[in-house]
Amino acid sequence: MFSWILALLLALVVWSLAAAWFWLVKRRRTETRLGLNALAGMHWRDFSSIVRRALHEQRQLQDITGEPDDSREPSSDFLMQDAAHQRYLVSCKHGRAYRIGTAAVNELGAAARLAGARGGILITEGRVERDGRGAAEKQSVEVLDGTVLWPMLQPYLPGDVESRVKHQSRREALRRISIAALGSLTLGLIVGMGYLTTRLEQAPTEPPVSPAAATAPSSTPVAAPPEPTAPAADAAGTPTASPSPAPAPGSSDPDGILGTVADPDAETLARYQRELAALLGQQSGVLNAFWQTRQTLAVNRSAEIDAIWPQICSQVKRYPALRTVRIQLNPRLGTDEPVRWRQCATS
Repeated sequence: MFSWILALLLALVVWSLAAAWFWLVKRRRTETRLGLNALAGMHWRDFSSIVRRALHEQRQLQDITGEPDDSREPSSDFLMQDAAHQRYLVSCKHGRAYRIGTAAVNELGAAARLAGARGGILITEGRVERDGRGAAEKQSVEVLDGTVLWPMLQPYLPGDVESRVKHQSRREALRRISIAALGSLTLGLIVGMGYLTTRLEQAPTEPPVSPAAATAPSSTPVAAPPEPTAPAADAAGTPTASPSPAPAPGSSDPDGILGTVADPDAETLARYQRELAALLGQQSGVLNAFWQTRQTLAVNRSAEIDAIWPQICSQVKRYPALRTVRIQLNPRLGTDEPVRWRQCATS
């Protein structure tokens, strides 16, 4: 569960950052690019009229050149002056293809001095190169291009052109934000799956238990406990108690019921295993018991482990040769409990 919460948080953070970038930064750049394209697509006279109006309203410059005569070729340069009667030569380079360098800037500076202007203003939808900007500082030429020109002329565009530019830039930003959402979701899923896989690889694994072995009773025949023999009668008809066999050296009988040896031969050990499986199957809360291997005794149960474990150990410890075997406690039927392994004694 934690891995998916982490993946969701990561996806939200990445998407939020991407959405902020596309809406606050990329959208404005797209709007500037589309706006400059719209300006470049205008007729020269309309573009010149917008420039004159913007300079007049924003900088209080008066046009002293007048509208160009229709009988003459349209001029891209015109004189304007401020309230202090300082003249400026405005030069419009109409078009996105302009890449203006030192030569064009020096030419505008020389023309401004010849016209008696204080300086020049270079306006273009194109771009002024770095060397051109360096020359503009020396020639007292102000450069208005690209990102500076669009905010200046945007309020003077026809309403349908401005709304079209903004609509296209917003639609492009929303499209990119949607793509970013899908990418963020994919990244979150990859991180979540990777984290989950790492946790599973680090988790300790337990030996698999076959369903048949966990549910089926032991197929190993269990020998019935030996029938008690009647004590032999003496000659007078009085029964005499048969002497009980003495435990072999090294034997252990904690409950005083069984006499077993700690190191039996293979046949005796097999008999001990059958007897122990039969005894465990008779305990309350135990369905059956069977040997999976020589050192693993599987127990199918119907009660809690803590309730039946003392009974199991009390029977196992009766057999010193089997006291250290591993007890496999299978889950109860109809539950999702895991398989548990325990030992009654370690030595």
